[in-house]
Amino acid sequence: MDWNWQQSDWPHFSWDAQVLRQAEEQFLLGGGLLAGVFKHLQQQDCYEVTVEASCDEAVITSEIEGVLLDRASVQSSIRKQLGLPTDRTRIPAAERGVAEMAVDAMRGFQNELTEDRLFTWHRMLFADQHRASGGGVLHQVGCYRKGRLDMEIVSGPVHARRVHFVAPPATRVPGEMARFLDWFRDSGLPGVTRAGLAHLYFESIHPFEDGNGRIGRIISATALAQAVGEPVPIALAATILSRRREYYVALESGSRSNEVTAWLRWFAGVVLEAQRRTTAQVEFLLDKTRLIDRMRDQWNARQEKAMLRMFREGPDGFQGGLSAGNYAAITGASAATATRDLADLVEKGALLRTGERRHTRYWLAIPERSAAPVRIDESGGIQ
Repeated sequence: MDWNWQQSDWPHFSWDAQVLRQAEEQFLLGGGLLAGVFKHLQQQDCYEVTVEASCDEAVITSEIEGVLLDRASVQSSIRKQLGLPTDRTRIPAAERGVAEMAVDAMRGFQNELTEDRLFTWHRMLFADQHRASGGGVLHQVGCYRKGRLDMEIVSGPVHARRVHFVAPPATRVPGEMARFLDWFRDSGLPGVTRAGLAHLYFESIHPFEDGNGRIGRIISATALAQAVGEPVPIALAATILSRRREYYVALESGSRSNEVTAWLRWFAGVVLEAQRRTTAQVEFLLDKTRLIDRMRDQWNARQEKAMLRMFREGPDGFQGGLSAGNYAAITGASAATATRDLADLVEKGALLRTGERRHTRYWLAIPERSAAPVRIDESGGIQ
């Protein structure tokens, strides 16, 4: 079977818009509510929420491609670019670059997507001495890929290699990208549909030697922000990571035909789940700030260290709850001291306790916040 770009109707995608109608309505409603929450935050809280959410997305979009970054360094770089105080003066190039790309995309979400802007993002993404995702050296940075060899996405050992996608030859990339950028500017499609098509379209061209997935997700996030009219972060990468296997299957399937209703249904479910994740994250961060402010002069250094460790787990909480053993491992406290510290945190209303004896577990004393998976059925219903 030919790939989508080899077919006669490329790149004239077709889909059933009625199937996406309810998802588009839900996205705009949720986007308006989330933007409203941001507008009513105190400026410092808004900055902190933006830093946390942007940092999560920057780190996770790299993790999807197998690139592991130091979260604290990415966060420090984002804070520095936003003019916020940070205690780190030396930040590795890879972490600085992905942070710069995230902030540039957020600040300039209304700017036209151009070739120069894509090249700038690519240079930011590979600021770390042109190091490629697989650990090798990337030779073509800040430009479209060149060369005569096919660009293939493969898996498995050499003797049993599976080809998941073959991209257009490099000679076609400049023309294909010029057409893509015109389409992105002029399509006039609803937000979720435009973001989903943009991602599939961009990935099908696969214009860069490396980094296509990360830049493709930034393009989708930009389309969603433009639809809402606000640069509100959305947990798109985090949601895709939780469905990474599905993501690659859906992309491969979507690249085999230019009738893309199935891909857009899958992507719409991801977007709605991502929006709910973001809402849960914002509410969690606000609850976290209130609890930290209330406890600031009431906990000791050990308790603060353990609580901040729990907060890093996010809205889903510390998996399985915090035990006295976990507390001792985190803080270096003795068993007796751990038990006393935890009992004190419960008494002060910072933690909740469940279970008895060796089954005793401790949980943050804030409302549970999570986002269940969202699926769009064949009729457009939201599950």
